[in-house]
Amino acid sequence: MNAAAQPQAAATAPPARVMTSVAVLLTFASGASDVMAFTRLGNVFTSVMTGNMTMFGLALARQSVSLGAHTAVAVGGYVAGVVIGTQIGWRAAKRGPAKPAGKPGGGAWPPHMALTLGTELLLLAGVLAGWELTGARPAGGNQYVILAVAACAMGIQSAAVNEMQLGNVSTTYLTGTLTGLVSALARPGGKAGWRPLGILAGLVAGAVLAGVLLATAARVVPCLPILGVAGATLLGAARRRQPATMR
Repeated sequence: MNAAAQPQAAATAPPARVMTSVAVLLTFASGASDVMAFTRLGNVFTSVMTGNMTMFGLALARQSVSLGAHTAVAVGGYVAGVVIGTQIGWRAAKRGPAKPAGKPGGGAWPPHMALTLGTELLLLAGVLAGWELTGARPAGGNQYVILAVAACAMGIQSAAVNEMQLGNVSTTYLTGTLTGLVSALARPGGKAGWRPLGILAGLVAGAVLAGVLLATAARVVPCLPILGVAGATLLGAARRRQPATMR
């Protein structure tokens, strides 16, 4: 990138507070998706692959074909999503402009991010359709299909977040985020930024709301991940389009 293009690229990077809001919304989506999957899609997760691999070990110990199959489908769907999200970013980088240069850990919104998260939204819409068709209680083959699609959506999200330059945080696997937060606070005079706190709060909020709705209005639960991802997409894309003088 030449010197004239660098300021322009940097100007398209949303401010850190916007990228923090984007991360919180995406984490809200993953929290709701995981509760939905664990309660209605076979006691597995759509984003927490460490938990799924642990459950796979439990399935082997108990010789549970059902649990083993569900964990395999969840992990397979997630891996497929990561591949899809990575390929979208790689192909966009080959043919398009360079992604914006955000501050280290501040976050950036690459030009192709709307496409990546739009693909996730399409899959989440498929999850909602399947959920509605099965009366919010999918079983048999339908359960596996919905699980695979939901896990694929979370895999795409994880790949997208990797390109947002958010620092040592994620919106799907949060053990590292929690560890970093506690380590920062445990040091003498240590303090932590709002991003890890907001991300962890977003996860809990998505899980709580999904749990409440499962008991009161189960049919709308898949709308929660859609709202989270849609909100993040609109926020990030809108802030990227604004000229630097308007921020």
